[in-house]
Amino acid sequence: MRRHPSSYRDPSGFVYQENGIFYRQINPVYFKEYKAATSSGVYQKLFDKKWLIPHEELRSDEEKIIILPEQLDFVTYPYEWSFNQYKHAAQLTLRIQIFLLENNFSLKDASAFNVTFHKGKAVFIDTLSIEKYKENNPWRALKQFNEHFFGPLLLAQKYGGSFLKTLQHSINGIDLSEVKRQLPFTSRFHPIIYSHIHLLSKSDGKKPTENNDEKKISLSKISQIKMLQALEQHIDAMASKENTEWSSYYNQINYQEASFQNKKKLIKLWCAEVEATKIIDLGGNDGTFAKELLNQASQIIISDIDQPAIDQCYLNQLKSKEQRLIPIVCDLMQPSPSIGFQNSERDSFTSRVISFQPDLSMALALIHHITLTGNVPFEMSASYFSKLSQYLIIEFPDRDDSWVKFILDSKRDARHLFDDYSISAFAKAYQQHFKLIKSEKIEGTERTLFLFKRHEG
Repeated sequence: MRRHPSSYRDPSGFVYQENGIFYRQINPVYFKEYKAATSSGVYQKLFDKKWLIPHEELRSDEEKIIILPEQLDFVTYPYEWSFNQYKHAAQLTLRIQIFLLENNFSLKDASAFNVTFHKGKAVFIDTLSIEKYKENNPWRALKQFNEHFFGPLLLAQKYGGSFLKTLQHSINGIDLSEVKRQLPFTSRFHPIIYSHIHLLSKSDGKKPTENNDEKKISLSKISQIKMLQALEQHIDAMASKENTEWSSYYNQINYQEASFQNKKKLIKLWCAEVEATKIIDLGGNDGTFAKELLNQASQIIISDIDQPAIDQCYLNQLKSKEQRLIPIVCDLMQPSPSIGFQNSERDSFTSRVISFQPDLSMALALIHHITLTGNVPFEMSASYFSKLSQYLIIEFPDRDDSWVKFILDSKRDARHLFDDYSISAFAKAYQQHFKLIKSEKIEGTERTLFLFKRHEG
């Protein structure tokens, strides 16, 4: 049995792994709450709504209860979500709390890490966060909700998607006083923002004084529900104004339609030849090419640095009700690291991809950005890609490609330092880690598609 490094904060129980399967152990301190939620039907109702990851009870004794949750293919973290993913995770948390209050229960915490995306939608994954509601007690997790959800969303809405990565460097949430400082003065006149940010920030850093306990605050269940409904409606109306060149990339790309379709055809054919079912599309933009593979794939991770492009991918997925795509915001030049206690509480992007065990990685229209913008030598990118999957489909734009010309021209006096950017140097470096299966120039372009198989042993 191996206890998961992220599962240590709650004495109620913990997640552990055995023979590649994740289980959850419930400790005696939580037996009463667990049995109450089970017997009341609250768990089953949440399962039916698809709001909480389902579980089945395997065994029970005086020392522990073991449950088996539905297994997750790939866990994404809050700092890897697009704006609408973050928004929907926040709304799910509020809707669960409202539902629980209506059934005389409550969430004892509101960490954004309690949510991930599974089968295309946000899902709550912390089974032990549910406790019995205490009459007239305010929701004790409200401040944490604002630190993990509302604060980052407000700042991201005003200043851009970088604030969605808040929990990567502040794993316990953003200080509400910091949120308040960055909001305009007029925000204090907005009833929702004032009550959830300005008012709650006044308690930040306060120390209880001796013989002077904080005044007992009483708030009825009906008042709490109304307050949370108003907050949920405010979040529902929030929208990101952020836009980039990459979010409309396929409207501007230097492909003729015939070339574009030929590229799609080659990718579909090659993926079928290697029988790839688990795929990761690195630099996948809005998922245009990844979605061509859905007839054969069981799961496809689509990662891209561009938050609006991944947001569009996610919204399209919701509209089509597609469950096999996993959109994730990730900069390959700075992928999510391992963070938290002992740097093991939250796994790195790379380690999670390796654990996912994709059959095939795709790197389309990516290598020139890594090599010319990021200054990563071919040998290093080849080594990295070889760690991820057995097969690799990678697109190489030659020096006459318009995007390559644009990047090289931006180098000005340093342009000569990239004289070794060539298809021959690329192929030579990649064949140190891969066997070349086939390559084909995309007709009507200055780009060549390569299919590689990793050297084993």
